[in-house]
Amino acid sequence: MESTHIRIYQGLFALSPVIVFLVLYLAVSIILDDFYKMPITVALLASSVWSIFTYRHRSLHERIETFSREAGTGNILYMIWIFVLAGAFANLADKIGAIEATVAITMNWLPPELIIPGIFVAACFISTSIGTSVGTVVALTPLAVDFANSVGGYVPFFVAVVLGGAFFGDNLSFISDTTIAATRTQKCKMNEKFKANFVIVLPAAFITLAIYMFGDFIAISNMPVQEVNAWLILPYLIIIILAIAGVNVTVTLLCGIFSAILIAVSSGASDIIPLLGFMGEGIDSMGNLIIITLLTGGMLGIIKATGGITFLLQTISGFVKGPRGGQAAIAMLVGTVNLCTANNTLAILTVGSLSREISKKYDISPRKSASLLDTASCIVQCLIPYGAQTLLATALAGIPPSSPWPYLYYPWLLLITTSISIIVKRKRS
Repeated sequence: MESTHIRIYQGLFALSPVIVFLVLYLAVSIILDDFYKMPITVALLASSVWSIFTYRHRSLHERIETFSREAGTGNILYMIWIFVLAGAFANLADKIGAIEATVAITMNWLPPELIIPGIFVAACFISTSIGTSVGTVVALTPLAVDFANSVGGYVPFFVAVVLGGAFFGDNLSFISDTTIAATRTQKCKMNEKFKANFVIVLPAAFITLAIYMFGDFIAISNMPVQEVNAWLILPYLIIIILAIAGVNVTVTLLCGIFSAILIAVSSGASDIIPLLGFMGEGIDSMGNLIIITLLTGGMLGIIKATGGITFLLQTISGFVKGPRGGQAAIAMLVGTVNLCTANNTLAILTVGSLSREISKKYDISPRKSASLLDTASCIVQCLIPYGAQTLLATALAGIPPSSPWPYLYYPWLLLITTSISIIVKRKRS
């Protein structure tokens, strides 16, 4: 869109594909009280077709070309690489017994009632260390699913525990993409942003941990000691150690795959050909996720091209009044854009310059605006069922993308603590 000002009806029309998706997927599922009834692929296909219709004054060829180009951006294809490797590793590790062995060894040493808090703490630690929620999801989701099956837990709940902890570090880590984007756009030091973030994040994390520690979420109170081959846990140890060391997630997954093959072949557990078949099955299982990612990328690209993002920026920024209103506007801006892009780093970069202008006008410190940008974007990214992290976690767990949503305690508590920080903080900090 060349025009810098978009009228209300134009803006709502540009955003209508998101509305179509939310109505078809979430509303229908809620009405039917069954999130298995409406496939997310069907809802996204309908909203994608509608998005092409909304891109008016272009030929059909130009519309489809724009959709395809946005669906095939570098970020989208990079995520697909991760999905393919994650699927191959997860199924391979499962078939050779690596996941079962890791869970059994943990259960031998850790009481069942500490499994859930342990998963959350591990997810918080790993995500803070590596600065990426995707890497944490890849490392912990298969383990969490097997833990759930071992202690009689509900799989979507265990996946939600991993997602909450994954976004703790995505929000707080010094090396997270969101931290880098937020501090650079607001021109503040990382340690200053960390201090402002820490007082918001810590209460939410502690309350979440308390819920996990004192809640009754498992059915089995005692587990028999199991004999396992300790060598089988090596692929998972490699994945976690390399992730914590900050190694690229694709390299980490490749190392995990090679180590799993080496251990299985050297121990005589399997020949190479069946192992390749296991990898192929895992890659095939990611097909649905890849389709969802491509459709989402194309649809959201059309929304941006038709001016939907510009409309959101001009609408929300027009209601700013006073310092607290400015802080609320910054959080709403990045959260709403994140809702329409399904990418928290992109959302921060999109609204970063406008947020800085709002901060200057209403005397909001750079570290506060950076903290709000990062935190609000991570809250939304964790809650939307079509975010890459949720899609990957639920694909690895074999559950619908929306099923963990009712159990995402951490992002909801983080929303509360963020709101309190906006209301209470009156002076420039």
